[in-house]
Amino acid sequence: MSEEAPTCWLCARPLGRRVQQHHPVPKSKKGRETVPVHPICHKTVHKIFTNAELSRFGDDRPRLLENEELARFLRWIADKPPDFNAPVRRSR
Repeated sequence: MSEEAPTCWLCARPLGRRVQQHHPVPKSKKGRETVPVHPICHKTVHKIFTNAELSRFGDDRPRLLENEELARFLRWIADKPPDFNAPVRRSR
């Protein structure tokens, strides 16, 4: 029996050597649970959403994916290797 490689909570690609922990409900909003994400996915989710917005979504990933900017990022990142990294431009 083989064990499946862990995947990123946001993009569902296999995780690489660098993994960050994301609070779906931000710590500033009393969130305690964390999920594993790629650094680029972590930066992107915080670029797109404020902590107040993230606290309203909670761990409802499908609702996050309804955001067109995030959906566009996920389409772009889908075929990149697990340790792919690139600058994330801040839109806020």
